[in-house]
Amino acid sequence: MTPTAEQVSVIIIHPALKGAAGARLPEARLEEAAGLAAAINLCVVDTKVIAVNRPRPATLIGGGKVDEIRAQLDATEPRPGLVIVDGALTPVQHRNLETAWDVKVLDRTALILEIFGERAQTAEGRLQVELAHLDYQRSRLVRSWTHLERQRGGAGFLGGPGERQIESDRRELADKIVRLKKKLEDVKRTRALQRAKRKRAPHPVAALVGYTNAGKSTLFNRLTKSAVKAEDLLFATLDPTMRAIDLPSGLRLILSDTVGFISDLPTQLVAAFRATLEEVLEADVIIHVRDFAHQDTEAQRDDVISVLAALGIEQDDERPVIEALNKLDLLSDEDRESAETIAQASQTGAVGTMEAPVRVALSAQTGAGVDQLLDLVEETLTAAHETIDIAIPASDGAARAWLYSHAEVMDEQSGKTELVLMVRLSRKARGQFFKSFPGARETAPSDVADDA
Repeated sequence: MTPTAEQVSVIIIHPALKGAAGARLPEARLEEAAGLAAAINLCVVDTKVIAVNRPRPATLIGGGKVDEIRAQLDATEPRPGLVIVDGALTPVQHRNLETAWDVKVLDRTALILEIFGERAQTAEGRLQVELAHLDYQRSRLVRSWTHLERQRGGAGFLGGPGERQIESDRRELADKIVRLKKKLEDVKRTRALQRAKRKRAPHPVAALVGYTNAGKSTLFNRLTKSAVKAEDLLFATLDPTMRAIDLPSGLRLILSDTVGFISDLPTQLVAAFRATLEEVLEADVIIHVRDFAHQDTEAQRDDVISVLAALGIEQDDERPVIEALNKLDLLSDEDRESAETIAQASQTGAVGTMEAPVRVALSAQTGAGVDQLLDLVEETLTAAHETIDIAIPASDGAARAWLYSHAEVMDEQSGKTELVLMVRLSRKARGQFFKSFPGARETAPSDVADDA
């Protein structure tokens, strides 16, 4: 592939470490790394898997492979401006490879940080990326990638601080990190207040989680009829988005679209984005969107569960979990039938937890199965609802409107001075109603006859 004038050409290598844990194939990891590079408009001229039987402390890969890649760089016209190593490099390995190849080198963590730096749109997102980047640099004190700095024209997080960072000492870097952490604590407090406010409202919250590019934003857009950025790119969504939707019965739900997860997500990013990802911790139901057409769908599921565990949501968490087996439209007839069979079996035998989720097969692209997902969400949220009769003053229009807005009204009977409504609602909504309308009382339908 020939790079355009605006692109930087790159060679990507995946070091396949002997005995490395994980179910993912090296070729699949390499393909994913190419997708990461495409996310920031890099031109991939070559990719290769390099078997590493014994990691070299100085260069990770063997000296012969180092020389081989140097020769390839020198022979390629135009000479690639970057090599991406799809793995973790120590500062020494990073520096030695840059010297040996006379080219800029990014490891997996640095590449993901570059993507996040380019994608962050909100002030909060930029703060989180900057903190993660500085934390990564603290052990390295290396320049940011100058090609990307020129591409961004000095704008955004990675657009200019490179020279200043290399000239600053560790104390200055540490001071920056302290200041950013303080700002993020303010963000965390603000989000906590927002969550507390939502808790006081009766609307439940559902959080969409999943591996990057699993189709979360496409599903979010279909459910909310909005236009959140949804592309066939890794990390197309970075900043969280929340919208209200109405379930089939009229129950209002707050839906949250979150940043996608990925294997070996840098610990700096998990820590930095904790304030954002805590939205998941507060959700009433978690919808795990899976790319069921991907060859590594099971390994991706494991990676998502690992990140959720790092956030404090373990496999034995009792929070309801629904797995959306997405991208049915990309499956063969046989695989589609298999996905639907798996989903149907789970709906009769699964308990609906992270370990044993209820599943639904769907296509966010075509809309197939989406109505069934909404039905499952509603069943999950209303499983603990109770049916009661509530008497309110006949003149209290606000109380009546509240019940029609926040509960399922099954029957209404009118008397001279009171209305009695049979409603189905959660324990939380019940408490909120009686606190907001002290003139209301729980009663029986016969009370209406007495009032008639």
